[in-house]
Amino acid sequence: MHIELLARAPFAIQLHVATIVPAFFLGTWLIFFSRKGSPHHRSLGFIYLSLMTITSFAAMFVRSIRPGHFTWFHVFIPITLWGVISAIWRIRQGDIKGHRQAMLGTYFGGLITAGALSFEPGRLMYALIFGRPTQ
Repeated sequence: MHIELLARAPFAIQLHVATIVPAFFLGTWLIFFSRKGSPHHRSLGFIYLSLMTITSFAAMFVRSIRPGHFTWFHVFIPITLWGVISAIWRIRQGDIKGHRQAMLGTYFGGLITAGALSFEPGRLMYALIFGRPTQ
């Protein structure tokens, strides 16, 4: 692992990684192992959604592939933010099924899909793990 690449990365990338990594583990715990509806689940859910919100806003400033421009990858920002807002709205309305769907969409769309794509060759995460230079 080549962590020095992350240390040299712009602050937006550092913040994005610093929030997305714990969000991944927390989201995995919440979806697959947590007792739904418990006070512990609600507290961790608040932290998870906060991390996902911060990481989405940080992603707006990550523009290293096309400096100064958005790329197709930025489509995950509104998708993730919509999932966060929808999850909160639905649980406050008592719509457990809708809340679950929003949380699953945020997890699989915003974390798993976007996360997997961030490991393609030429991207920083690929270089961090495999030690190959980024673009």
